[in-house]
Amino acid sequence: MGLTDLVYSAYGRRLRKQVAGGRVPRHVGVILDGNRRWASMQGSTSSAGHRAGAAKIKDFLGWCDEAGVEVVTLWLLSTDNLSRTREELDALVTIIEDTVTDLAETRRWRLHPVGSLDLLPAHTSRVLKEAAESTSTIDGSLVNIAVSYGGRREVVDAVRGLLQQHAEKGTSLEELAATIDVEDIAKNLYTKGQPDPDLVIRTSGEQRLGGFLLWQSAHSEFYFCEAYWPDFRHIDFLRALRSYAARQRRFGS
Repeated sequence: MGLTDLVYSAYGRRLRKQVAGGRVPRHVGVILDGNRRWASMQGSTSSAGHRAGAAKIKDFLGWCDEAGVEVVTLWLLSTDNLSRTREELDALVTIIEDTVTDLAETRRWRLHPVGSLDLLPAHTSRVLKEAAESTSTIDGSLVNIAVSYGGRREVVDAVRGLLQQHAEKGTSLEELAATIDVEDIAKNLYTKGQPDPDLVIRTSGEQRLGGFLLWQSAHSEFYFCEAYWPDFRHIDFLRALRSYAARQRRFGS
């Protein structure tokens, strides 16, 4: 073991002690950003960057299990990403299919796709749904796979679902307008029944949500990390937990 490895190991142990016994987020959302820029720095292709990012996911979920996180949401593909070149999008979709299949085969996590699956190729949508079905009874943490996901579209879909429900009941628009509240929307989101994210992590140094869990993250704490997602390390995750535990949550006040 070299000097760098020894220093890293010692620092990791110190971070573990600092977060031990501290407040742990029940739900962590992650914007996995920086794959393409990482690949560019390596002189490689975007596809290679996405592959490297996908390989990091299993490690990250293991760190979350170790910390006691109950729900993780991974943003793998936004609705905006669907406008990328056909070549890059096809490669990325294939990587997502392979990643989801691999996660399902570990039998460690319950997978739950969130997003507009109708915008995806039929095969990709089927892979996501089959992964959800095959892991539905697993006694592990819940992992939301956000693919073809956009926060604004989610809210629109929630409102559309609410309107359809009340139309079937014969509720008039006037009656619905008089009674609709925040919980009515929440019950129709992709993540209905789940706790809202306590902590949202974004890699690559960008400090914006970009439409990630817009409704659910109203009271979330945010942690922005300079590392590109393929370079995200366990100590980066521990730093995020340490930062979260040190904050006094005000829930919008």
